[in-house]
Amino acid sequence: MNTLRIGIASYERAKARTMAIARGEHKPQPDEPKVWFPSIESVAKVLSAGNRELLQVIIAQRPGSIDELSKLTGRQKSNLSRTLRTMEGYGIVHLERGEHGRIVPSVTHERFTVDLSVSEAIAKS
Repeated sequence: MNTLRIGIASYERAKARTMAIARGEHKPQPDEPKVWFPSIESVAKVLSAGNRELLQVIIAQRPGSIDELSKLTGRQKSNLSRTLRTMEGYGIVHLERGEHGRIVPSVTHERFTVDLSVSEAIAKS
């Protein structure tokens, strides 16, 4: 599995970067973050200890559905669905329709690095 590089940027800064890319004014480099979070706190929330354990269960057990994952983890299906959709939005997991319309989770990245500039955070305060 490859490493997902995470960047921290305000919504405004991330939007400005995206628009610069769309206008051809900025070409993302291979070492730049691929996913952007609005704060380090939001990264910590998505990659909490409980959610990292969830990812470990998905990797080790390869559940065939969210129902099966719920039984393996003891977590409520609705809670799991919400958590997995959030993780999917950040590119951490992939949710695919399996047999009988079941949603099958898989982990896309097992390692994460966070690119955080203290000087940019201070300039925005």
